[in-house]
Amino acid sequence: MEYLLFVIYLVLFAWLVTKVKFFTSSGLSKPQLIIILLLKIMAGIFYGWIGLYYGGLAQMQDTWGFHNSSIQEYHLLFNNPHEYFTNLFNNPYESGVSKFFESNDSYWNDLKGNFLIKVLSVFNIFSFGHYYVNVILYSFVTIFGAMAIYRVMTDVFPGKKMTVLLATFLVPSFLYWTSGIHKEGLIFTGIGLIVYCIYFGLKEKRWGFKRILSLIIGFLLLISLRNFLIIIIIPAIIAWLLANRWPKYGLATFGTLYLLFGLLFFNLRLINPHLDFPRAVVNKQQEFIRLKGGNSNIPIKELEPTAASFLINTPQAINLSAIRPYPSDVKHILSLAAAIEINSLLLLFVLFIFFRKNGQHSRNLMFFCIFFSLSVLLAIGFSVNNLGAIVRYRSIIMPFLVIPMVAQIDWSRLGKFFSKH
Repeated sequence: MEYLLFVIYLVLFAWLVTKVKFFTSSGLSKPQLIIILLLKIMAGIFYGWIGLYYGGLAQMQDTWGFHNSSIQEYHLLFNNPHEYFTNLFNNPYESGVSKFFESNDSYWNDLKGNFLIKVLSVFNIFSFGHYYVNVILYSFVTIFGAMAIYRVMTDVFPGKKMTVLLATFLVPSFLYWTSGIHKEGLIFTGIGLIVYCIYFGLKEKRWGFKRILSLIIGFLLLISLRNFLIIIIIPAIIAWLLANRWPKYGLATFGTLYLLFGLLFFNLRLINPHLDFPRAVVNKQQEFIRLKGGNSNIPIKELEPTAASFLINTPQAINLSAIRPYPSDVKHILSLAAAIEINSLLLLFVLFIFFRKNGQHSRNLMFFCIFFSLSVLLAIGFSVNNLGAIVRYRSIIMPFLVIPMVAQIDWSRLGKFFSKH
């Protein structure tokens, strides 16, 4: 039954991906759209297989845990429909709603898993609870985020469509972590929708109902699945909007606003104790340190909720989130792939520095990509000491870093340089 259902849905969504206007308007051909979907499905299947047979080694049991919980939720739909449609909004804690960034007795912390389980339970209605059929459904839904970024970047780099295509869909960690049944695929879909709507809203000076609705969906996905990203993306968006108003001063606008946001980050707690962002980061780091089970945990210097401590720990944070895993950190196939990828991307960055081709691109979008991505990397580096989690968390910003680099490298000049040497 599962195999037959898998084939039916595979054919159905391979056809559907060539009919949805959002995809066909990208300029990609029908075979290209089908290949992209199939790549995501294959990555999702591999993700599930790794989680099933090597979950303990690679710290990937979560995907099957979410699936098993979604089966129970699926049965709840038929046994107690009222509970099914209302339990996502239940708050079992006395002050759980006010604990937006906390992990204990927090409605918002529980919502991260509960929301994904609810989504998967809806998939189960169509898949009858079969994991690998759900992979097809999940792949189709999450392709919207990647396609949104592809459409933005091909508009920014109109002569680089194939380069942007490869950099969008084929960065290994991005393809793997956003295709498997976990939070990252939906999180990136939220980010992709937000960036797409703002970019074309600013360019076309038009904000229709669909665009506003897509923005709302994007923000709801982030709030539900990784709420701290809201605190990171909103400053980047504000800086982007203001820089668009004064395009000649884009970098100065971003720099000034981020200096202001940095001051607010450390001082808002003086106005309202619930806005103690440094303490929230320190608490999150302590939670990861206490998780002793993972074999990819590494010793780190612990944070204190002060500006001086954050400044002192910044090199460690950048090293953790942007450079590791080292070759010496490799313990299994996933960490080997991550080590190879991050070193390849560092090499790509060096090539970008020396062989960059100057052009008239959307500079303010590029500033958004840089400031948003660096903020995410710092947030990860300050709070996470598990290399597996670091690689998964940072996968969502890969397109914002890789696409601008590969699209602006003068590959013909690079080829001539190596041919001479």
